[in-house]
Amino acid sequence: MVFRKGLYPSLGGDEEFGAGGTTPQQRRERCHAACFPSAPTVRPSEPFLTRYLLGPPKNLSETQVFNEIYPVWTYSYLALLFPVFLATDYLRYKPVVLLQGLSLIITWFMLLYAQGLWAVQFLEFFYGMGTATDIAYYSYIYSVVDVNLYQQVTSYCRSATLVGYTVGSVSGQVLVSVAGWSLFSLNVISLTSISVAFGTAWFLPMPQKSFFFHHVSSQQLSWEMKVMDCKNGSAQKVDIVKVLKDLWQDFLQCYSSRTMLCWSVWWALSTCGYFQVINYAQGLWEMVLPSHSTEIYNGAVEAASTLLGAVAVFVVGHIKTSWAMWGEVALALFSFLIAAAVYIMDTVRNIWVCYASYVVFRIIYMLLITIATFQIAANLSVERYALVFGVNTFIALALQTLLTLIVVDASGLGLDIFTQFMIYASYFAAISLVFLGSGIYSIIRAYRRQEQVQSRSPESQ
Repeated sequence: MVFRKGLYPSLGGDEEFGAGGTTPQQRRERCHAACFPSAPTVRPSEPFLTRYLLGPPKNLSETQVFNEIYPVWTYSYLALLFPVFLATDYLRYKPVVLLQGLSLIITWFMLLYAQGLWAVQFLEFFYGMGTATDIAYYSYIYSVVDVNLYQQVTSYCRSATLVGYTVGSVSGQVLVSVAGWSLFSLNVISLTSISVAFGTAWFLPMPQKSFFFHHVSSQQLSWEMKVMDCKNGSAQKVDIVKVLKDLWQDFLQCYSSRTMLCWSVWWALSTCGYFQVINYAQGLWEMVLPSHSTEIYNGAVEAASTLLGAVAVFVVGHIKTSWAMWGEVALALFSFLIAAAVYIMDTVRNIWVCYASYVVFRIIYMLLITIATFQIAANLSVERYALVFGVNTFIALALQTLLTLIVVDASGLGLDIFTQFMIYASYFAAISLVFLGSGIYSIIRAYRRQEQVQSRSPESQ
C-alpha cells in the first residue's frame, strides 16, 4: 500500500474516513449505512423491460428498442462518467449518491408515463446518469473501512446488491405469473422502492474530506473552490490543473504494476462484453420465444442468476489464496466458459437452454469481477481506488460504445440479435486466448526465475 506523502491524509488518524478514532463496531455500522441506501436494487419490473416496451402502452418496434433506444444508455454512461468522477470527489460523495437516486426516480417516472421514441431515449439518458454515479457509491464505501477489510466489504456489498436484485426479480415473477399484475404496476413498485432508498440516503454521514480536492478538514467557502485550513485559518485555492496532474501521475503509478494491469485489462474487456449481453439478453429471449404467445420466466431466471451469484460472491470473499501465479490462467479458463455459455445461448434456439446459459454466464462473471475488485483494491492506497475503478469502467464503456456503434446501432450495421450474440461469444473467446497466452508466459517466466535462484544458491554458499 503506497500513500503519496504531503498530498493524501494518513488514514491512521483520519476520523472522517472511519479509519481512526472509531471503534470496529462504528466502522461496520458506517459501512452498512453506506451499503443499504445507495443501491436501490429491488426493482421487480426490470426483468420485463423489453416486454414492457414492445407491448402496450408503449408499442415500440423491435428495431426501435434494440437498435435505437438501448444504445442511448451506453453513450450517456460514457459521456457522463468522467465528469461524475470529478464531481464525486469535489462534492465529497454524498451529493452524487443522492443524484443517483434522483436520476433513477426520473427514469422510472418517465418509464411509467413517457410515450414515443424520443421520450424513451431521453429516459435512457437519465438511466445512464444513474449508473454513472455508481462510482460515488463504491468510493464512499472504501473510504469508511480499513484496508484489511476490503475483501470482506467487497463481498458483502456485492452480495447485498445481488440479493436485492433477487428479491425484485422473484417478486416480479410471482406478481406477473401468479397474481396477474400488469407490468405498469411492477414499474410503480420499482419507483416506490427507489424513492424509499433515495429518502434513506439523505441520512448518510457527510464526509468532510475527499482524496483529491479536499485533503484536510475543510469547508467550502465559495464557488471558486476555496478550502479553509482549520489549523491555521488560511484559505487556499484548489488548483484543478494540479489535481489533474496528480491524477495523471497516480494513473501512471497504478498501472505500472503488471498485476494491476492484468486485472484491470480483464475488468475492462469483460465488463464491456457483460454489459452487451445483459442489455440485449431479453431481446434474444423475445426472439426465441415471443412473450405475447406464451408465459415467460425472465424474473425467475434473473432471480436464480443473482441469487447463485450472490452465494458465489459471498463464498469467494472468504477464500484465502494467491492469484499471482495462476490468476491469468484462471481468467482465461473462466472467460472461455463465458464464451461457451454465450455461444450456446445464441445457437440453441430453446428458451430453457437460453435461460440456463444466461445463469451460468452471470455467475461466472460475478465471481471473477468480485475477485478482480478486491485484487485491485488490495494493491492500491484507498484514495486511488476510485481512480482505477473509474478508468477501468471508462475503458469498458469506450469499447462498448465502439461495439454498439458498429454492431447494434441503426446508423451502423444494425445486426439482428442472433448475429450480435455470435459476435459477443467470439469476443469472450478472444479474451480467453489473450489471457491464456499471457498466463502461460507468466508461469514460464516464474519457473525460469526459480531455476536461476536455485542455480545461484550453491555459488553463494
